[in-house]
Amino acid sequence: MAKNFEPENKLPNMIGPGTKIKGDIETNGDIKIDGAIEGNIISKGKVLVGQNGTVTGELKCTNCDIYGTFDGQLTVSELLSLKSSSKLHGDVKTSKLSIEPGAIFTGTCKMDEKGTQATASIPNAKK
Repeated sequence: MAKNFEPENKLPNMIGPGTKIKGDIETNGDIKIDGAIEGNIISKGKVLVGQNGTVTGELKCTNCDIYGTFDGQLTVSELLSLKSSSKLHGDVKTSKLSIEPGAIFTGTCKMDEKGTQATASIPNAKK
């Protein structure tokens, strides 16, 4: 039997400042975004949106730290962490949510952990 070879990358993928991408991104590893992405992102690892990073679209990943701006639908299977400089506008589905004081979250959040579901609507909340 043949096996698909997927090299294990120890370094994260990086979208640098001043870089703009329109399109979809799919990765098995981590990705750090300091530029602008307009499209969908699927990552089996961690996604970090840097302080100057912006993402518009749908994002699905295992863990996510947001320091910058996100606008769209966000699905995180483990931990979503909104840092104090973050601005999130959209719908969130996650198992765990951490929001630092100063973060801006406008939208809805649905948390599902071990079969229990809680749905919260947060209009123009500044935490």
